[in-house]
Amino acid sequence: MKKIIFALALSGVLLAGCGSGSGASKDSSEAGKNETAKITAVGSTALQPLVDAAQESYTQEHPKVQISVQGGGSGTGLSQVENGSVQIGNSDVFAEEKDGVDASKLVDHKVAVVGFVPVVNKDVGVKDITKQQLIDIFTGKLKNWKELGGKDEAIQVVNRASGSGTRATFEKWGLDGKEPIQSQEQDSSGTVKKIVAQTPGAISYLALSYVDDSLQALDLDGVKATDKNITTNKWPIWSYEHMYTKGKPDKALADFLKYMTTDEIQNGPVKELGYLPITSMKVERSADGTVK
Repeated sequence: MKKIIFALALSGVLLAGCGSGSGASKDSSEAGKNETAKITAVGSTALQPLVDAAQESYTQEHPKVQISVQGGGSGTGLSQVENGSVQIGNSDVFAEEKDGVDASKLVDHKVAVVGFVPVVNKDVGVKDITKQQLIDIFTGKLKNWKELGGKDEAIQVVNRASGSGTRATFEKWGLDGKEPIQSQEQDSSGTVKKIVAQTPGAISYLALSYVDDSLQALDLDGVKATDKNITTNKWPIWSYEHMYTKGKPDKALADFLKYMTTDEIQNGPVKELGYLPITSMKVERSADGTVK
């Protein structure tokens, strides 16, 4: 009987030892959550303020996760995430819209909606123009603000660089695809804001998140670039803000992307910084521009 009891006890120890493998695996998984992770997000400067704000609060709760947020434009973000040099490519446009990018390799994570608006130096004396007048300004047909009832002052067009998602969105939905005239180009939304505010006669375009009292935002055909008008597509110059990954994100990356869509971010920084929560939209827009 003692031998039997000993054998049963021994087998219990062995089984416990086998079971400890599962426990160790679980412990390793838990430990993995605490491992240091480095995430680099590059691309859209229109999206940059939101990702910056989110990473600050996220890294406070996850001190071993390092997140670097850089601009450079949507084209840069998409190309760099595709070639694997960064973990996130921030973009104002669908990857399918960008030439030279293989969208099939990328996974789209929509985190917000952003409206874009033409902005002018406050001294031009114009607040409302037609969409055709906007096209005529950027294609060089209109050259002086007095032609629009404003100050006798030459129109100074400030454009974004060719890889900019902001530019692509503005040209597609604001200029109906028309090619703008050659003019000075800037890579950064922040730089555009500063130049327009300081240059008499200047006009450009910015995400609503960048617009403040230093600039005059223009209405188009009597329609203002408001959240309500964007949600119904009454104001058509808007886009989703995308955070692309190359394939399915790993644990740490997926956790941060999930955090971007939490109520904490959507009802906090998203609204505070001038973006719109994804859930506020009354319409959907596909990569080919179809609105439903």
